Amino acid sequence: MTVLDRRALNRATLARQLLLERAALPALDAVGHLCGLQAQEPQEPYIGLWSRLREFEPPALSELLSDRSVVRMHLMRRTVHLVTADDAVAWRTRHDAMLRQRVLGVYRKEFEGTDLDELAAAGRAVLADGEPRTTAEVTSALSDGRPAPGRRALGEMVVAALVPVVQAPPRGLWQTRAGVRNVLLSSWLGRSADPAPSDGSDPVGRALVLRYLAAFGPAASSDVRAWCGLAGLPAAVAALREELVTFRDERGRELLDLPGAPRPDPGTPAPVRFLPAFDNAVLGYHDRSRIIDDHHRGLSVAGERVVLVDGRVAATWRVDTGTVAVTPLGKLSRADREAVAEQGSALAAFLSDGADSRVRVDAAPR
Repeated sequence: MTVLDRRALNRATLARQLLLERAALPALDAVGHLCGLQAQEPQEPYIGLWSRLREFEPPALSELLSDRSVVRMHLMRRTVHLVTADDAVAWRTRHDAMLRQRVLGVYRKEFEGTDLDELAAAGRAVLADGEPRTTAEVTSALSDGRPAPGRRALGEMVVAALVPVVQAPPRGLWQTRAGVRNVLLSSWLGRSADPAPSDGSDPVGRALVLRYLAAFGPAASSDVRAWCGLAGLPAAVAALREELVTFRDERGRELLDLPGAPRPDPGTPAPVRFLPAFDNAVLGYHDRSRIIDDHHRGLSVAGERVVLVDGRVAATWRVDTGTVAVTPLGKLSRADREAVAEQGSALAAFLSDGADSRVRVDAAPR
């Protein structure tokens, strides 16, 4: 069986994630191809698409949110994702059990003796009129005259797990600050989440595996689960095995992939790319060694924005009084520093709508 080393996997990831070469895709198609973008921080998807698309204009994504072509919702791993409306409808029910269990993992004692199905029905009733409500408004309505868990636990369980809701604009619009207002998915889109098949089959699970491999492969079954947080996917993988090709990585893990998917030559040059917080390309795997060194793994879960140099995480970045400030994790060559500065200047102009292009690349730590 062919062994793919770390560099080969890195170039495949960059190609699938539209980071090896910026793609000439509309924003909606890019969001769909990427299986959504992590969006805990509302402005980060704009940076993610700017790094991936040739002619991305932020108002295009704002318009997709406003016209309900894309939505913000809790989905993979119970984190907020920006996904297409079609994927929200197709995937939400498949994530129900995982979302519920992840909230219970934090607040299990607070929900002892609580009928979660009854709580879900009450939550849907509060939101039934289609008016967006803050989480505090939802929990206040649910707490009136009935024993309930603590407000934080109650809000997390209802709007992040039990009731299919989306976060309505203006939250998530370009350069707009706005709090979370929840509205039923069915009210916002005019259609409910697809129900689970009554015959016990799992076409959504199989579709998820195929979509994941198109955007992240080659990957192991454990990588698929780490990305979405779902149990029960081994059966979906087994059902697809004849349609897939297999490899091994240097650790001996079996890797699955789509037969015709891009697997570029490991020697393919990789440009500098600035990634937003919690970017798919880093968090989409159980084994992230293809893109980040193990001793820097904590940066991604801490929400640090990172810079890819030769396809790997080599620096962090932040905006400091209008300047894109880059902190290398190790020594950069002169050519790499110049490439980082050039791309950082372009990012600064993007973030300021062309008003500023200041960038600073700090010295590497000793």
